[in-house]
Amino acid sequence: MKKLVALCLLIIASITTAKAADSGTFKSVRASHDVSLETNPQSAFWSGAQPVYLEVDNWGKAVPNHRTEVLSRWTKGNLYFLFVCPYQELNLKPNPHPKTETYQLWNWDVAEVFIGSDLHNIRRYKEFELSPQGEWIDLDIDLNNPHHENGWVWNSGFQVAARIDRKNKIWYGAMRIPFAAIDPHVPSAGSTFRLNMFRAQGPPPGTKSIVWQPTMSQTFHVPERFGRLQLVDSK
Repeated sequence: MKKLVALCLLIIASITTAKAADSGTFKSVRASHDVSLETNPQSAFWSGAQPVYLEVDNWGKAVPNHRTEVLSRWTKGNLYFLFVCPYQELNLKPNPHPKTETYQLWNWDVAEVFIGSDLHNIRRYKEFELSPQGEWIDLDIDLNNPHHENGWVWNSGFQVAARIDRKNKIWYGAMRIPFAAIDPHVPSAGSTFRLNMFRAQGPPPGTKSIVWQPTMSQTFHVPERFGRLQLVDSK
């Protein structure tokens, strides 16, 4: 009887561990070819993706009414993300200039991807942001540099598309990131990257932070708390 109880406990522990691991892994599904950026989550391109959700703050506490769906696809050349962002009130930068990079875009409503290919030097990674107005910024982050925000002068060549559905209070933001900007190796099914994703929502002083993997810190820049992005084949 004791052996049976011990075996049951071992099985339960294994299931719990597997679920915990799964919650920190985002699977990006291969697409057969590159496409123009599409912000409709029901489109043929995005319908093949497996979503994850941003629904807690930096400390892991639920953020009601802001459950953010994120989808991802990949091809040999590019990595795609789509954010579906419910909002209450947008904090938009006046006089946007989406054709040029917007420094300090993080002070406004944004969706953000932090991704690193180096599984050993976790303090080096790339940051990609877009706003509901289609503004953007990309940064080469090195946390060993006291002024890591200076990494914004780097240019990845990534592209964005965004639209605001004001009737339903949802904004949509898509990214296409060249793999060459992330990793010198050619991507393949099974490739794994370090990843976290964030949103800043609403004007101060009530700005909300909505995250995928809680950083347990006031800042998003805690690479020890990143999850994983895994490239997988389509079914």
